[in-house]
Amino acid sequence: MTVMIQYAMKELKYNAPAPVGNMVEVDITAQFTAPDGKSISVKGFYDGDDTYIVRFYPEQQGTYTYEVSGIINDSGSLVCEVGNDNGLHGIVRADGTHFRYGDGTWFYPFGTTVYALVHQEKELIDQTMSTLKDAPFNKIRMCVFPKDYDFNKNEPPYYPYEKDDKGKWDYSKPSFEYYHHLESVIEKLMKLGIQCDLILFHPYDRWGFAHMSKEEIDMYIDYITRRLSAFPNIWWSLANEFDIMSYSFEDWERIAKNVHAGDPYSHLLSNHNCIEFWDFENEHTTHVCLQIKKVDDINHTIEKYKKPVMVDECCYEGTIQYEWGNISGKEMMNRFWKCVILGGYCTHGETFLCDDDILWWSKGGVLKGESMPRITFLKEIIDGIQGPLIYCGDEFTKEKYDALRNNPETCENDFWSAVARAPWERAKEAMNGAKDYCGHYRDDAYLRYFERRTPAIGTFNLPKEGNYNVEIIDAWNMTRNIALKGVNGNVKVDLPGKEWMAIYAYKV
Repeated sequence: MTVMIQYAMKELKYNAPAPVGNMVEVDITAQFTAPDGKSISVKGFYDGDDTYIVRFYPEQQGTYTYEVSGIINDSGSLVCEVGNDNGLHGIVRADGTHFRYGDGTWFYPFGTTVYALVHQEKELIDQTMSTLKDAPFNKIRMCVFPKDYDFNKNEPPYYPYEKDDKGKWDYSKPSFEYYHHLESVIEKLMKLGIQCDLILFHPYDRWGFAHMSKEEIDMYIDYITRRLSAFPNIWWSLANEFDIMSYSFEDWERIAKNVHAGDPYSHLLSNHNCIEFWDFENEHTTHVCLQIKKVDDINHTIEKYKKPVMVDECCYEGTIQYEWGNISGKEMMNRFWKCVILGGYCTHGETFLCDDDILWWSKGGVLKGESMPRITFLKEIIDGIQGPLIYCGDEFTKEKYDALRNNPETCENDFWSAVARAPWERAKEAMNGAKDYCGHYRDDAYLRYFERRTPAIGTFNLPKEGNYNVEIIDAWNMTRNIALKGVNGNVKVDLPGKEWMAIYAYKV
């Protein structure tokens, strides 16, 4: 009996005559029945050279049965066993406001961006993979289609589709050479433990891929979900900056619906904005994806949508002329710390001017900035906590404001009376000007970050039950030192009075 590995893609390959005309809408479907009796229907695809493939992703151990129908008729059974590769944890999905692998392991995204990775020559892709091997990033944003933008003027080695006899892209004829290349990149990322946040559409185009008809979009989504849904490390990003493309909101809702319908394994799905945010209450949208420069309030976004929040673009560390691409390494580090403390996650990118126009944010290569080792340092801290952080800082909320306004007798002094008299927006600005960045995981761990503030004393109001060690952390210089041992309740920690400090209390 054939063996397959739990959480690893399994292929069934068949030889049959090539389809006539349309090479996307081929009639091959497999029904897989799991050990627990549940069944799943999976569409196959044509891969050129008279080859048809059905790809399956097994989540349960035990014996599966399958039946293939359409142009191929076949049946059989497969035994799913645990693999020896400890890196196989399954598909990442949303769990409340955070993420988990299929086996229950928490996944904390520390992302980066290489938009046109797939559209570079082999040598540059290999160099990028070598860089990623030693980097902290476990998620990468990259595009299916080539990109035309400043610093991105090279022609790709492959295009996703063939052209017809009139020189137009024929979306019924995928380029198998391109898709083999795309899959090789996804597989390389998977071996490095990196999730591939695959961007299906984007507006930066000179080839015509950003202007598909409805019928062409449907064929594209049908084919790419047939081919890629069984890859464990795929996330679906509907677009990069969807709102500056020519499609309507209704078009995007239909695309989201079709991606979800074409993916039998329910991979993560979201949509990236330029100006106008996507509707994160959309039933097929699994998490919030944001392009924002000010990350200070994402805890409210988490509260609003009750979904995980990814700040997938918070500007880039670098030196280019555009304001979105010239923040410092310190500021990139700062935004990562803020996002994590607030209960969300962040994505990195680099845009350093160079003579060869190889900027990491689009083409990859090597990392040149100062933030990467600091992000590694932060990730090591977060990975050491038993579960994900939830924001617990002391924040002046609308509920507290309304309580003061509605019950003026509760104002303890003239200061609070003045707060109650002020308009809400002004009161919020005054009271939350220096946000309390503090997150916790249950009563096991507390992490407070002072960002640009320079206190000489840090405090925690820890539970009175249990004992905690308290560390002083220098986020920029990447140091950790135990300041207190076996403490609880209200504690004070002496600090050096400089920027980028944090304190970390954990139960012992």
